[in-house]
Amino acid sequence: MIYLGTSGFSYQDWVGNFYPPGMPKRDWLTYYAREFNACEVNSTFYALPGLASLKAMVDKTGDGFLFSIKANQGMTHQREDNAGIFKAFCQVLEPVISAGKMGCVLAQFPYSFHPDRYNWDYLGRFRERLGELPAVVEFRHAGWLRSEVFDWLKQLDLGFCCVDEPPLPHLLPPLAVATSGIGYIRLHGRNSAKWWHHQQAYERYDYTYTPQELGEWLPRIRKLDSAAEKTFIFANNHWRGQAVGAIRQLRVMLD
Repeated sequence: MIYLGTSGFSYQDWVGNFYPPGMPKRDWLTYYAREFNACEVNSTFYALPGLASLKAMVDKTGDGFLFSIKANQGMTHQREDNAGIFKAFCQVLEPVISAGKMGCVLAQFPYSFHPDRYNWDYLGRFRERLGELPAVVEFRHAGWLRSEVFDWLKQLDLGFCCVDEPPLPHLLPPLAVATSGIGYIRLHGRNSAKWWHHQQAYERYDYTYTPQELGEWLPRIRKLDSAAEKTFIFANNHWRGQAVGAIRQLRVMLD
């Protein structure tokens, strides 16, 4: 089963590019869910929402819709004395879990998270603290691309996040690897000029994919889909709704 969506949905610059002008913000997710069957929630990285907030999001989506919830930065970037953050994070997911709309947890580790022994062991603690929640790990440093790492992820039942991003030194190349029952792809765009040098965070993801670039992923998607129970594909080139266009193109290609 393939789930298609975007990394986030609540962007003011999508008005006129995706959301009709004048549409109340409270209706955005309902409108989004008419077209896509999954959404990656990134706001949880910065702050944990209240139960009522996630319950409202659940109620605005239909049957079969799934959420991927990004792990809080205290779980991936501040890795000392953070057991309490894991507990609070798991508790706040209750409305999504009870509604049967929990796709997985996305753990995006920073570029500085290198494959040393401490970080290797931390993945084990991360898995333990999440309990039985399905989870996917996104590495930003290519040093993790080793067969023993993939074996360790399989042992921990942690999925591997495949990425499309600029071909810069030490970033991950495009791969199709499944280390759990979840296949996962994030399309970040290929804006090499702005990846490391930008004034605003959105500049990194200001990129429009060509059909040829998206077509490169078709055999990789088929490989993941044959190896995993669920495959999630999220476009993160979100500036001015470019992510919407990427997923629409990809959906046509897959169909």
